[in-house]
Order: sequence, then C-alpha cells, then structure tokens
Amino acid sequence: MRSISAAALACALLAGCGVQAPRYTRPPLPVTDHYPMPASPRDAAAPPEWRAYFAAPALQALIAQALENNRDLRIAALRVEQARAAYGIERAAALPLLAAQASGLRQRLPADLSPTGRAAVAGQYQAGAGVAGWEPDFWGRLASLRDAARENYLASDAARRAVTIELIAQVAEAYFEVREMEQRIALAQRTLATRRESYRIFDRRAAVGATSRLNVAQVETLLLQAQALAAQLQQERDVKRHALQLLVGAPVAPAPPAADDDGDSLPPLAAGLPSALLERRADIIAAEHQLKAANADIGAARAAFFPQVSLTGSLGTASAEFGNLFAAGSGAWSFTPAITLPLFDGGRRQANLTLAEARRDSAVANYEKTIQGAFRDVGDALSARAWLGDQVAVAQRALRVQRERARLSQLRFDSGAAPFLDVLDAQRDLLTAEQQLVQLRRAQLSAGVALYAALGGDPLIAAANPSSPNP
Repeated sequence: MRSISAAALACALLAGCGVQAPRYTRPPLPVTDHYPMPASPRDAAAPPEWRAYFAAPALQALIAQALENNRDLRIAALRVEQARAAYGIERAAALPLLAAQASGLRQRLPADLSPTGRAAVAGQYQAGAGVAGWEPDFWGRLASLRDAARENYLASDAARRAVTIELIAQVAEAYFEVREMEQRIALAQRTLATRRESYRIFDRRAAVGATSRLNVAQVETLLLQAQALAAQLQQERDVKRHALQLLVGAPVAPAPPAADDDGDSLPPLAAGLPSALLERRADIIAAEHQLKAANADIGAARAAFFPQVSLTGSLGTASAEFGNLFAAGSGAWSFTPAITLPLFDGGRRQANLTLAEARRDSAVANYEKTIQGAFRDVGDALSARAWLGDQVAVAQRALRVQRERARLSQLRFDSGAAPFLDVLDAQRDLLTAEQQLVQLRRAQLSAGVALYAALGGDPLIAAANPSSPNP
C-alpha cells in the first residue's frame, strides 16, 4: 500500500500538475476599424436604458409586459438555470464524496467449511465513514471540465440577455408597424368618406342630366379603390397586432390612430467604434464564452493521456459481535489507491483531442462570424437612418405637390377646362403619396430600433453579467 501511494505521488511530481488547456487569446477583430457609413466621432457611445429610448408610455407598457410574459425569454432563462446546474455538477466533481456507512452480517458455516471442523455461526458488524473513488486532479482534467461548464453557463446567460434585447426591439418594431397600419387606415377611411360623398353628388348630377354616366363610373372607381385599400389595410393591421400579442404574451388593446405628423420619435444614437461592440453586444459575449468553453475542453482531452489516480478509504469500527462494535480496540480503517493508464484504446483519446480542437476552431469561426454579423447590423442601420431621412423629406415634398395637383385638377374640372380623368389620376396619386409617407416614417423608426439593438441595446441589461456563478 505504501509503495502504491509513493508511486502515485511520484507520477504526480514527474508529470507536473496544472491545467493542460491552451492559453486563451482573443482572436483579432475580423472587421475594419470604422463603419461604412459616417457615424458619430464619439468613441464611447452606448444606447440609453430602454425606457429612456422608447419614451412612448404605451410602448413602454408593452415592453414591460413582454419582459414579464414572453415565452422565448422564459425558455432562455430556464436554459441559464440548466447551465448553472451543470456547472455545479462539474464543480462538485473535483471534491471527494464523503459518505457514512454501516453494515451487518450473520451467517452459519457448515462443518466441512468451518476451520474448526464444526458447524459455527459467525457475525461481522462495521460502521464508519469513507471516501470512494475520489480522483485528485493532478493534471487539471476536472478543472478543465469545470471551466468549460462555467463558460457555457456564462454563454447561456449572455444568450438570455441577447434574447432580451432582441425582444425589446421586436416589440418596438411590431408596435410601430401597428401604429403605421392605424395611420394608413385612418387616411384610407378619410379618403373613403370623401369619395362616398363625391359619388353621391355625381350620381345625383347624372340623375338630372348634369353629368355623364362615365364620370359617375370614374368616381365609383375611386370609391372602390378606397374601399379595397381600407379592407386590405385592416387585414394587415390585424395580422401585425396578432404578432405583437405573441411577443407580449397577452392581448393588446387597440391603440388610437395618430395623426400624419404625430409620428413617434426616437432620440439620436452615436455609433462609436466597432471595437466597443465586443464588450456591448450580448451575442458576441456569448460567442466568446463558447470559444473559451471549447478551449477548456481541449485541456480535458489532453489530461486524459495522463494516468488517472483514484483514492478509496474508510475509517470506522468493526467487530464480530454487535455489542462490541464500539468497544475499545474495535477501530478499523482501509486505504486503496489505484492508478489507471490505458495501454491501448484504438486511438480514442487522440480522436477525442482532435474533436476538441476542431470544435475550438469552429467556435473561433462562429465568434468571428458573430462579430461580422454585428458589424453588418450596425452598418445597415446607419445606412437606413441616413437615407431614410432623405426619403422622408422627398416624400413630404411630393405629398405637398400631389395635394396641390389634386386641388388644381378639381378646379379645372369644375370650370370645364379639364376632363374628370385628370381628377381621377390626381386623387389616385395623392392617396399613394399619403400612404408612402406613412410607410417611410415607420421605416425610419424601424431603422432607429435596429440601430439600438445592433449597438447592444440597454446597457443595464448588457452589463448584467453574473460575477459569481456558484450555485
């Protein structure tokens, strides 16, 4: 027993203690140091807290309700708990399992089996505490598994924060889409009421011979166009409202329609530098933790090449009679160290190490891809914010022109200087211009929402990194 213990100690000293995982180094930034679109020169730019950015009370209530009820967010939180429990299991694996035990045995030996040649009844009783199969982590295998589990836990928590930011952005986007549909429906209903009145007037004129039935048909065409558009917009409004209800996790009350010039506004955001995304975007943080976990798995695979030492021991009392179990001189102990080193495994350990290294390389590629995707998200949002502002300005000017054109066409028709076909075309173009302006305003708000999410979202949510993941 002493020689085995000495051999185990010698192996530990010769092989050297310590974690076998390669030293982690963050991969270089796989993107340029500037965005493709001009951005704010400020380096330290971060989105504000979501209540400060989305100031509309109705939208704030919906976001708060979604954070409370959304099932995707609940699933993400439960995944964090699963990863936390898995980390606790790996952390406990490095500690010895101390257990108390007691046993009793009473048996009769026949004469031909008894050492005395006579039948005898014998007993054996013992009680104590011991350690079974404890593995001293000489080469860091258990430490590497623990580190991998911890990084997976942190990755799952970062993924939960990414889901939270995405949920806030999705609720805001769905809210603005519903608001857009309400505004477009209000415009369509207003146009529909005007065209109903025009159709009534022209129908009465035709009845007394003051106008032709062709003009009545043309006015009815405008009326039917407005009716079809109103029905189509209401269908789309219901679909978008159902999508919002799914995100919120509860029924959503209809919002009062806003006026054309009463669009929700979002404060401007400074993009900062791409390198800041590494510390701000939760999905990038999650990808880096996954990379660190894959790096730690390599250490566990390398440690499998070294001998595995296990220790088993117990300390207690033993006696042939139950009454003498705790009597003086009944003390008993045992100690059983063991060393295991597979001599032939068909290349299993080498294949496991190769697999761990391949997974690490895959995690590096995924980390770089996540950064590139984040860079693109910010670039797209900056581009949309810049060019949609110009498009809204052009659409506002076009709407003013179309209103003036419709007014002049109506005056020319009333004076007999132009056919009603001119009025028909002008009113069609006016309705299209009104609808297009509302769509562009909503797209501009969507660009603000996309930029908010692309830059990492709420800093309070993004900074909610647990400092101590110990269960």
